[in-house]
Amino acid sequence: MRRSSRGIGLIELMVAMTLGLVIVLGVTQIFLAARNTYQSQNAAANIQEDGRFLMSKMAQEIRMTGFFGCQANPLDSTPTKDFTAAYAAPITITRGANNSVILTLITADVGNNGTNANWNILTDCRSFSTAYVPADMPAAVVGQQVIPIRRIVYTFSSNQVRSGNVATDVQPLIGNVLAFDVTFGMASSAANPNASTYVATPTNYDLIRSVRISLQVADQAATPNSRAQTRTFNTVIALRNRLL
Repeated sequence: MRRSSRGIGLIELMVAMTLGLVIVLGVTQIFLAARNTYQSQNAAANIQEDGRFLMSKMAQEIRMTGFFGCQANPLDSTPTKDFTAAYAAPITITRGANNSVILTLITADVGNNGTNANWNILTDCRSFSTAYVPADMPAAVVGQQVIPIRRIVYTFSSNQVRSGNVATDVQPLIGNVLAFDVTFGMASSAANPNASTYVATPTNYDLIRSVRISLQVADQAATPNSRAQTRTFNTVIALRNRLL
């Protein structure tokens, strides 16, 4: 048989298979590395988005805490007595077992245009202001306006931050939260408007000047297989309007 007519020998076949296997393994490693990088970047982006979303939402609502529009003082809450306590302490916090937190805010319902109001204030901004529950609200006449007021509750437990109207009816906002804490910047006295110290549970809500939020978000809470590093978010929100 002529030399040019010979087939592929066993040695050549094994070398070709080995080279092919090396190339396949190399391509596989590149693919796996690219996939892991994508997953890590995507997980980090999700953590960043969750943290910024919650911080931005809470900052907007905390900043407006204690804002009740142009009502005249004193404000009459006789038709709805439960508004008296909310008006006197528009920001409160309750701490429970396992570092659980319930933060309650009372503010004018500007963002939702009154659709979720707990109370309505009927006022002419000069001589009278009266708070009503929505069902008992009388019709406004010329020269009067209605200011919707709502209660916003944030809770933290079981690695989730939730929000709603009352602590027993809240919806999840973000998960994989390893830690969530709220502290309050307190003025030393009513005559000194600057926050001088931060406390976990204030005893005089009239002296609150700012709120500090600390949030720790993980890719997968309480698991060792996280694709991105745990991020800690911190922000300080100055209160204005009634609490300043």
